[in-house]
Amino acid sequence: MSGTSISAKQLAELLGSSTSSEAILTRVSGIESATQDAVVFAETDEAMQTALASTAGLILADELAPSADKRVLRVRDPKYAFAVCAKALLLPPTDDLIHPRASIHETATVGARTRVGAGAVIEANVVVGEDCVIGSNTTLCHGITLGNRVVIQAGAVLGSTGFGYVRNRETGEYLMFPQQGGLVIEDDVEIGANTTIDRGALGETRIGHGTKIDNLVHIGHNCSVGRNVVIAAQVGISGSCVIEDGAVLAGQVGLGDHCGVGPGVIMGGQSGIYPGKTVRGPGELFAGTPAQPVREHLKSLARLRRLK
Repeated sequence: MSGTSISAKQLAELLGSSTSSEAILTRVSGIESATQDAVVFAETDEAMQTALASTAGLILADELAPSADKRVLRVRDPKYAFAVCAKALLLPPTDDLIHPRASIHETATVGARTRVGAGAVIEANVVVGEDCVIGSNTTLCHGITLGNRVVIQAGAVLGSTGFGYVRNRETGEYLMFPQQGGLVIEDDVEIGANTTIDRGALGETRIGHGTKIDNLVHIGHNCSVGRNVVIAAQVGISGSCVIEDGAVLAGQVGLGDHCGVGPGVIMGGQSGIYPGKTVRGPGELFAGTPAQPVREHLKSLARLRRLK
């Protein structure tokens, strides 16, 4: 990964550490391909020895790492610090921020230093904050709001009409319930490729600060997703669900409408919650459908096996 030039001392200051190294760094890399302009990290003794034998310009290591090599920068979490360095070393785009094949309505607002890719569509009255990345062929539907430093990967659709219908009791026909609410994406949210998030029906759908959403996720209308939530690929969330701060939803989790996921809850892959139900337990892993604490789920499976 190529980047701008930053001194080791600048990176150390950014990471809340200090160094006597005079190295100038331009990129992050794996240890095996490291050169004197590269930052690497080591989390094990073996990796540390390999890093010390390399020509890497800066080695991020645990605070207890035993080395007098001035290239070693001691940090609390080397892997996280490595990601911080990678972000700092990224070059800003050298091409035009707004691709000529992007379509932006005259009433939309796009903040400073925001990049909009080819084929992206930003409809009327959309507000996009500063330092955002709007990927190619994305669609930001009318009236939605994005905060600062939001990243939207290619093909995502934000603010689409929710799947809400009212059935005629006499004829059996369905008529769409008004889907005229909003969608708010707060600061530092990242949304993966081909993910779709519906606007609210009468209220709003909201994605909280720092939440990270993978590819091919669907979030229905009127959902509230808290801060620093992680949602993996192929998760499906029905309308009016509440996912609280710090929750983790692994791949292919399914939530019925009006479900709740408590703060810090971890939903294991392919687990599900029936409509109207809520699971709670910070840091607790839930599995199966209906979702239950993983120990209970495993006991249930054992009972089923004994019935054979």
